[in-house]
Amino acid sequence: MRVCHGFTAVFDDPNLVSCAGLAPVLQLAERAGLQRLVGEHVQLPEPAGVNAHLKIPSLVAGMVAGADSIDDMALLRHGAMRRLFTGVRAPSTLGSFLRTFTFGHVRQLDAVASRLLINLCAQAPLLSGADELVYVDIDDTLKQTYGYAKQGAGRGYTGVKGLNALLAIVSTPTSAPVIAAARLRKGSTNSAKGAARLVADALVTAKAAGATGTLILRADSGYYGYDVIAAATRQDARFSITARQDKAVRKAIAGIKDDAWTPIEYTDAVFDEEQQRWISDAEVAEIPYTAFTSKPKAKHVTARLIVRRVKDMNPDNQSELFTAYRYHAVFTDSPLPMLEAEKAHRGHAIVEQVIADLKNGPLAHLPSGHFWANSAWLVCAAMALNLTRATGTLASTFHSRATTGTIRAQLITVPGRLARSARRLTLHLPTDWPWQHAWATTHRCERPATHSLTHPPSNRTRPETSWRPADTPGQPGMPSSDPRTITPRSPSTTGWTVDPGLVMNTSSPASTAAMSSLRWDFASATLTVRSLMTGSS
Repeated sequence: MRVCHGFTAVFDDPNLVSCAGLAPVLQLAERAGLQRLVGEHVQLPEPAGVNAHLKIPSLVAGMVAGADSIDDMALLRHGAMRRLFTGVRAPSTLGSFLRTFTFGHVRQLDAVASRLLINLCAQAPLLSGADELVYVDIDDTLKQTYGYAKQGAGRGYTGVKGLNALLAIVSTPTSAPVIAAARLRKGSTNSAKGAARLVADALVTAKAAGATGTLILRADSGYYGYDVIAAATRQDARFSITARQDKAVRKAIAGIKDDAWTPIEYTDAVFDEEQQRWISDAEVAEIPYTAFTSKPKAKHVTARLIVRRVKDMNPDNQSELFTAYRYHAVFTDSPLPMLEAEKAHRGHAIVEQVIADLKNGPLAHLPSGHFWANSAWLVCAAMALNLTRATGTLASTFHSRATTGTIRAQLITVPGRLARSARRLTLHLPTDWPWQHAWATTHRCERPATHSLTHPPSNRTRPETSWRPADTPGQPGMPSSDPRTITPRSPSTTGWTVDPGLVMNTSSPASTAAMSSLRWDFASATLTVRSLMTGSS
């Protein structure tokens, strides 16, 4: 492949957009009630905190499109983006908005994120098989920061200076993970700090999202403690946590008999057809075990200790007469059989994929010097990941398991050209786009609002919204002959004329509506948009 001719590039077309796939993504966010949830739960001080119901979706939309810093939010304001979407804010405005957050406001945003995930699960099969078995995984990661101006930055267990993000994800054996809860902590914090509260929040969210089957909490040894296990049991969830190799655990492992070990399928394992067993360097055994015996008797926990041993290949640890092993113990009350429970615990590594997805996207930076601004940024990143995951789930089986970077490249950052004809916006998309069918499937799943546009929506009382007769025929605000078409009264106003004879005034900052009517024809690679989103500026 090579350039066949010389060319000149000129940035002079106001009708182009680089991420046309944001249109169905934001429709999905509207259907899941993102703006409504922000308006109900997030209350920030004026003046920078006003219009949170528009600024939070702007941040989330920018992250879905690939923004990983505040300045990158400018990608929402190029070309025809401000014709395709309204309510877009400048990066400087969004930066000032983030800096108004405090601890309480971040918790309000957490409430929005959890409810958004619940609503997304109602719109897309994000947790298929949740009526049988659901895993909740918790882990933390240190995001490296630079300079001396980052509030809360410190050196943790890795020795790297940064901020610590604690995540709880939800998944099933047949579905990709989504983020149920996220907390930002100072860099020098202990892994288990605040984990019990996060586990409780994540389990409540998972149940509300449709997890009616067996819930199993998975975690590594950093969360091996009574508080985390108690938080899981209070929510009727099982636990599977790597046991810390303390003196009591080592003593229990030493008491396992030699004939109790069972070979398992592991790295470099070979299955012996004659003996019908695995020939492997890894073996598993199980014994009953009571943990936390140094605490009061009421806090003793008795469950299963499943131990995996693997031959230590380090020559320094091997002797001529005896084989040395490395041991990995899992403390669990899982109802699964021993071999299945041990294999399922190894699946906890899926949380690392979510962390990699975040760091390959919006968590590539923690952009502000203010700790609570970065905390809000992390919660918005979690919402963006869940929204992207829901879009991929609606698109195809492949995209339901793909990374968010793949979904972004194939379904969201699709170039398009916006054209107007007969009071309609047509979004022209590239011909022969390899993932055209998946894009069309995603868009086909997005249904416009079902309320009638010829009468005021019932049960939607809004003090800021008023209805009055439309202009007389021949006036600038006169609607077209199509009773479903919405046309702007003038470029300088935010009122929309709706036939027959009703006008909804959306000039109030608190009033916003999603009235969408979409038509697409991929044979000619076009998408017709009658009206996408209306909102105050």
